[in-house]
Amino acid sequence: MKPCAFCGVVAGTSPAHVVHSDEGTVAFLDVKPVFPGHVLLVPRDHVTTLKDLPAEQVPAFFALAQRLERAVESAMDAPGSLVLINNVVSQSVPHLHLHMIPRNFKDGLRFWLGPRHPYDDAHPAEAYAEKIRAALPPG
Repeated sequence: MKPCAFCGVVAGTSPAHVVHSDEGTVAFLDVKPVFPGHVLLVPRDHVTTLKDLPAEQVPAFFALAQRLERAVESAMDAPGSLVLINNVVSQSVPHLHLHMIPRNFKDGLRFWLGPRHPYDDAHPAEAYAEKIRAALPPG
């Protein structure tokens, strides 16, 4: 098994352009940015997906994500951003990372969530809602 690239950044043994570091997280520029200013936020602890992040770390992680989103948009003079997490599918590094990608109108990025599969009589929305409600752990 090869070493985790993001654990190397967290440990300071892999080069990175760090924009923020604290006791629980590190944020740095993506080495293959979609656009300049594309930032990744990772927890210091190696966890693979969002569901693996301990619940007590979630509020601080997302509060920092919100601050970084504002900073990326401001610094890059971008009117918006794309904030996303891939869990397993399309996750290039198996260490939880949240992307903050500055966006501008007509920037050419095609972020397409498709093809779409609408609900119908054979696949009623309420049946899917019920399955998800039943699977939702108590909060």
